[in-house]
Amino acid sequence: MEPQFGLKRPDQVKEAPDQGERVPPGQFLSKRFPVLTYGSRPEVDISLWTFRVFGVVDQEITLSWKQFTELDWVTLTADFHCVTQWSALDQSWEGVRAATVLDLAGVRPQAKFVMAHCFGGYTTNLPLDMVLEEGFLAHRHNGAELGKDHGWPLRLIVPSRYAWKSAKWVNGLELMSEDSPGFWEQRGYNNNADPWKEERFWPELTR
Repeated sequence: MEPQFGLKRPDQVKEAPDQGERVPPGQFLSKRFPVLTYGSRPEVDISLWTFRVFGVVDQEITLSWKQFTELDWVTLTADFHCVTQWSALDQSWEGVRAATVLDLAGVRPQAKFVMAHCFGGYTTNLPLDMVLEEGFLAHRHNGAELGKDHGWPLRLIVPSRYAWKSAKWVNGLELMSEDSPGFWEQRGYNNNADPWKEERFWPELTR
């Protein structure tokens, strides 16, 4: 399913295609949304929380939670695919498009990639074009605030990629001129992570 951005109104909900056409190979449908995390859950103090955009930008910015909540909030409806082989369809997220935040800093022409940074030191890398097109900074999921185990207060959502690219507890986006592997990408996970191509691991590991 193509991710659908918009305001939370019934007239903007599109009829979903057949579910069988929306589940990538090697995946099964899950009615639950499992908690899968490497390491311990960070304890985040929202009064001290900041979100930073830096790197190949016109001007580095740091947003407080109050400033973040004053941005243009929209909803995203999209399917979600975990590399551990479960998929959840028609997930609803509320928050801010990543493009909205990046525009505040001004993306320089040399910028081609983005590294997402998170509390606890987790990172993951993505092409800039992908982040601008579909990247979403979510605070609410299916009508409720994100649970702390699911990335509260903010999770990066990238629907077209396996869920390790949808980083939990995200607190910064670094613009880069050259690609660089993130946490799992350094440990054998595929750099591109397309679920429809089953890009789970480095090609060298699947031969």
